[in-house]
Amino acid sequence: MTVMTHRDRLVLATAAACFLFILIAEQFAPVNVVGAYGYVLPILLVATFRNRSIMLVTVLACVIATYSGLLQPTKPGRFQAAVINRSVVVGVLLLVAYLGVSWEERKAREEAARVALAKETENLLKANTQLVQAKDQLNRSERLAAVGQLVASVAHEVGTPLHSIAWHVQALAEEPGVTPEMKKRIAVIDDQLTRVVRIIQDLLSSTRPRQPKPQWLPVEGIVSPSAVLMEPAFHEKGITLTVEIPKDLPLVWADKEKIHQVLVNVLANSLAATPAEGKVTVVAGSREASPAELDRGRLAADDMSALLITIDVQDSGCGMPEDDVQKAFEPFFTTKAVGKGTGLGLFLSRESVMAHGGSLTLTSAIGEGTTVTMTLPALRREPIPTKQEA
Repeated sequence: MTVMTHRDRLVLATAAACFLFILIAEQFAPVNVVGAYGYVLPILLVATFRNRSIMLVTVLACVIATYSGLLQPTKPGRFQAAVINRSVVVGVLLLVAYLGVSWEERKAREEAARVALAKETENLLKANTQLVQAKDQLNRSERLAAVGQLVASVAHEVGTPLHSIAWHVQALAEEPGVTPEMKKRIAVIDDQLTRVVRIIQDLLSSTRPRQPKPQWLPVEGIVSPSAVLMEPAFHEKGITLTVEIPKDLPLVWADKEKIHQVLVNVLANSLAATPAEGKVTVVAGSREASPAELDRGRLAADDMSALLITIDVQDSGCGMPEDDVQKAFEPFFTTKAVGKGTGLGLFLSRESVMAHGGSLTLTSAIGEGTTVTMTLPALRREPIPTKQEA
């Protein structure tokens, strides 16, 4: 059932008023059939309802009212002419009603066609968007495959000079006159060279990166080396790097080398995004794991507790718009200038953390900086109940 709007009520009231006005006027001049043509107006008004039932009632009322003028006294010999004239009026009224209904129904069909066309256009645009996204995903997959082949080729060529550099660094550490501070820096360089060589060996041995081999480690043992490695770069740019690690944290499930690589990548991003005199803070902590996080974590670490270790890297940089935040972990997406980044850092970092049973998330806003949060399983502190105790 169609609900009448305020406009519909106003039109219907106007049509009824016109009908009554013409009906009353006919009572004063019944012989002047010209007034009966006025019934065309209420018929045209009712036609805008596009309702045949209302139109039928209106036309019937107008026809009866038109012939009702014949009931008034007429001059002798004029009755037959009056009947003919009013029959002509009725014919005109019926023709107007038919044309009005047909016109309005055609307009209704045109409007419905426009609505259907708009809906189909919207569906086509959505389908086109999905097609473009699928094409982009395919392109990314092809680029990943190409990058894999390229990396294996480059790794083979880079391996030899890196070994040579490592030997020279070791020889430099044995030179007389090397100060303890210099030895400390040389040790850092040697450790990083060894790590790069190992990564290259992994790339050459398989088309897929080495799967992590986590173990239970102190949180400080996986966070501090990354901060020590990156601290000179922060100092040179005039950025304060602060590390906050509570003493009572449980052990964390981590492959030291893999998580070190993740933290270095995240810190490098913070370094690039933070201006001079800015601040970057690494905060370690713990929190209760959700049921989904607990299930995911225990697939990687059977003796995981109900806690997660959290490592937040917060910077006071420029921040990122919401659209970039949504794409941050997509392969090859980067906000850096051409040649300054590959767009694979966060993508590979998240894959590595998820392989530990953890997660890597990012929150950011323009002008408010960025926070990257890594979660990893924490060691169960309480003893695991035996079957007899359970």
